Amino acid sequence: MDPVTLIVTALAAGASSAVQDDARGAAKAALARLRALAKRRLAVRPGSEFVLKQHELTPAVYEKPLEHELGEAGAAADAELVSAAQELMKLLDERGAAAGKYTVTIQNSAGVQVGDHNTQYNSFGTVTAGRDAYSADRDMTINRP
Repeated sequence: MDPVTLIVTALAAGASSAVQDDARGAAKAALARLRALAKRRLAVRPGSEFVLKQHELTPAVYEKPLEHELGEAGAAADAELVSAAQELMKLLDERGAAAGKYTVTIQNSAGVQVGDHNTQYNSFGTVTAGRDAYSADRDMTINRP
């Protein structure tokens, strides 16, 4: 799971569990820490705190806007924020956490990006247009050197 998706997932899961009467104190504290770190990270982007607050109220509606704001604010590179999200998910979904569902690991890779709205240039050999280029939902341009 990429770091921004993990953070948004944890915020939504925390908001959902916080409204339940049986929510544990540790989960509430972890959610408060995650929210504070997210708020601090988003402070660099005007209006993004509004998106965070609205996400608390209606996570399904504000999931994508919050992902966008966190991505633009560089949340994927904020180790403390990602760690707080992982800790909350360990408390809320012990089985998923034990299975590695919320682990963010990249090793021995080439041409990997984490997060959204990145620009990347790779040169691994020759490119055969139509065979080596795939795009799921956006336009892509391949410039041959």
